[in-house]
This record gives sequence, C-alpha cells and structure tokens, in this order.
Amino acid sequence: MFNQDTQPNKMFYQDAQPRRKVNQCVSFPSNQQDATGRTSLERRKNRWFIQTNVTSDLIINVEENIFHLHKVPMVSKSVYINKLVFEGRNDGGRNSVLSINIENLPDFEQGNLISKTETFFSFIIFSSWKHTIQILKSCETIPSLPKDLKLEKRCTESLAWKASLETKSIYKVENMHNSDTTRCKENMPGGCDSMDTETWWFEDVSVLRVDHFVGLINAVKRKNMRFKLVGSCIEYWALKRLPSMAKHGFGLKEKDVQRVTIRSLIEILPVEENSVSCSFLLHLLKVGLILDIDPELTRQVESRLVLMLEKCCTEDLTVRNYSDNQGIYDVDIVVKVVKAYETHYTSNSTSRIYVVASLVDEYLMSVVAKDDQLSVKTFLSLVEALPKNARVYDDKLYTAMDMYLKSHPTLTEEERSGICKFLQYDKLSKEAKNHAMNNDRLPLKVTIKFLLLEQLNMTSNFVRTKSQAIARRELAKRWEKAQKEIAFMKDEMEKMKIQFNDLKKCGGTLRNKMGLYLESL
Repeated sequence: MFNQDTQPNKMFYQDAQPRRKVNQCVSFPSNQQDATGRTSLERRKNRWFIQTNVTSDLIINVEENIFHLHKVPMVSKSVYINKLVFEGRNDGGRNSVLSINIENLPDFEQGNLISKTETFFSFIIFSSWKHTIQILKSCETIPSLPKDLKLEKRCTESLAWKASLETKSIYKVENMHNSDTTRCKENMPGGCDSMDTETWWFEDVSVLRVDHFVGLINAVKRKNMRFKLVGSCIEYWALKRLPSMAKHGFGLKEKDVQRVTIRSLIEILPVEENSVSCSFLLHLLKVGLILDIDPELTRQVESRLVLMLEKCCTEDLTVRNYSDNQGIYDVDIVVKVVKAYETHYTSNSTSRIYVVASLVDEYLMSVVAKDDQLSVKTFLSLVEALPKNARVYDDKLYTAMDMYLKSHPTLTEEERSGICKFLQYDKLSKEAKNHAMNNDRLPLKVTIKFLLLEQLNMTSNFVRTKSQAIARRELAKRWEKAQKEIAFMKDEMEKMKIQFNDLKKCGGTLRNKMGLYLESL
C-alpha cells in the first residue's frame, strides 16, 4: 500500500536517523505494543482508539474509518506517514492534533503493504494451524471484507489440508510448549490416544461459526476424507452447540440463527450409510422439528433413521427432553421414527420388523418404563406403533408394562387395563404366565382373563390327553386282533401247503398207473 521508493524531504523529529532505512509498512502485530506499552485497540462504530492514558495527537482517515493514533510510533513505522506528518507540521504546529486523509493509495507493488501482507499470510499464518484458526475466528466480526478477499476460503482450505494429514505432526510441533493446547480434552473419545490420531482437530474446529465450519467440511470432503471421520467431526461440533441451544432455549431473536445452524448441519451430512450415528440423527430431527425447518430436510433425516433402525440399540434412542415436565426422555420422536419404519416395512419385503419390535420392547423395558413422569398416552403410543404380529414373544413387553405399573401406582383401573390390553396370552412364556397370574399390579380383569385361559388350556390338555389314551388302547386292541388274524392265516396257509403237497403226490401216482395201463394195451 505504501511504496518503498517514496522518501520524505525532511525527517520530522530531530532525533530521527535520516540515513537509516525504515520500514515503509504500517502494521500492528498482536504482540506489538504502542507508545505506552499497551496493546489493545477499541472500536467505536467507524472510529478506532488506542487505549492509553496519552491523548491522541494524530487522526488518520482511511475511507470511512477514522484512527486516533500517536505521531511517534506511526512515523517510525512508515515513511509515507512520516512525510504526511512533516507536511502537516507546517500548517498546524508540532504539538497540535494532526488530521490527515489517506487517499489515492499506490497500487500493488512488490514490497508495499499488500505484498507484505500476502507474504505474511502465505508463509506465517497459513502454515500454522493455530494462527489459521485465529484468523478465521476474527473474520466473524468483519461481515463482508474476508469474503471479498477470499480469506475465509483460503483459511478453510488450509485447515482442510492439515486435517487430512494422517498424523498430528504439525499440530504437535506448534503446541509442543503449550500446556493449554496439548492437554487431553475430557470429552474427546479415547482421551490422549485419540487426540494423537485422526480426530485431533475436532476440538479446535468446534469453536468455528457454522458458516465457517460448513466451508471446512466441504473442503475436507473435496480432499476425499473418509466419510465416517467427516460425520464424526460434524457430530462433535454439534455436541458443543446443541446442548447450549437447548439450555438457552429458542427465543424469537435467535430462532432464525438456530434454524440456519440445523439446516446447514443436515445439508453437509455425508450421504454414505452409517456415516453418522442414529442418536445424532434423532437429536437433529428433534431440534429441526422444534425450529420448524424445511419439512423436506426433516424427511431426509427421518428416512435415514428408518434405514438404520434395525441396527440400532436402546442407547441410540435415548433423547432427553428439554423441558422438565415432559418426562426424562423424548418418546414422541422415537414413536415418529418407528411409525415411519412400519410404513416402510409394508412396502419392503426384506425388512425385519421383528428386530425393531424387540428393540422397541427393550427400549420400553430399560429406559421408558421407569420414568414416573411419562404419561399413559405416550407409553401406549409407542406400544401401538407396531402391529401385534410384529412381536414373536411378549415377555419383554410384559416386563415393561409391569415396571411401568410399578412406577405409577396411582393409575386407575381403567388406565391399567388400557396398558395391558396389548398383551397376548399365547405369546408369553410359561414363567411369564405364572408371574402374570400372581401379579397384584395387573388389573383384576386381566388377571381373571389369564386364569380362565390357563384353566381352559389345562382342560384342553386334559381332554386331549384322555382322548389320546383311549385312542392308544383302541389301537392296542386292534393290533392284538390283527396279530391273531395273522397267526390264524399262517396256520391255514400251512394246512393248504400240506394238502397241496398231498395232491401233488396223488397226481404223480395216477400218472404212473395211466402209463402202465396204456403200455398193456
């Protein structure tokens, strides 16, 4: 910005050294102190002030920005400023406040501020993981300029390249002596060992604003990072933000921002199957429904959950409620997904609905039934989400219902009957049947029904057993009679055989006699 060839006709301060070649650039590194030894700048709209106890004696206007500075440090930093201050001395005096306008700045030339800034970013900032993060964070306070200069894109591309490396060597070298950045994060899976592998960068990028984070994720995708690692990073970032969103609620002023956040997260999810967990998708769906985002996006999340449901476990379905008066866990969101799966099952012959039914019963038994704030309506909505023929056995369902009745002792007889109406006697094991018939928590109607069915079953078994005994005796008699008839037939056959042999002998005798008679003639 300031040409190095520009030279002042005369130095303003007597103690200056005219023959020394001074730096032409005006720059304030983060560790550069001002004249009073302090470093901070304060911004008031379009005015910038150095926070010192010394009154400003130099005002510089650069376009719409006004900088209240001091002459001494400025003239030592820039020959161009030195020249302007020297020219202003002739008009206002040495000790007066000098106001100058900087216009018609020189074009890009090698050695001026733009060139030096570009070199500084390329070789100092973008080569450092930590400094690139800091620059990207600082872009949040400047709405349009970083985008115009493509600074945000360059930062995300630099971070993506470093994150795509197989080791953490760059990060470890930068923070070798920094105990704050090298200590293990408690919420990083695997602790220190995990921090030294592919996920080392998750914690650092979790501080980025959502638009910068989206740019980073798109950049690592272009570098063909494994989809599971990309999904894990998105989950980690959301883990930092979603609890905060839930804790502080969804006010009208912040609702639009939160809606953009959830929409952005859904849009950058890797399309590959199992790239993110079922639990994370459930949380996204829940918050998306609360914020009333685009229905098409919520359907996308719901469809992915349906395809994953057969491989889920009970822990994946545990989504806590944000309100204390709605029960500990959000059962309604699980009901929504299970109903969507039931619709998918009717049109897909390869679905294994019995697996999902077992998962639902396990979820009811181990998670939901013990919640004393869960309403009967919500409990039954999950039981009814799947058809009765989806369950092979009802033992887990019976256990869940019994635990729910135990946790809600004040339920009316009608409510208890409504809960137990889905139990099927013939799908219970012998142990479950015996327990049910002696369970005081079950409504009397259900207990009597089970007793009658058991009695009917026993009677049927008795009649069946007696009929089988009679049939066996009749069969024995028939067998004995048949054996006698067979023996009689064998005797008759022997007699006939003897008679046949006798007849055969008689026939031989007659033939001999006939032969002799014919010879005599």
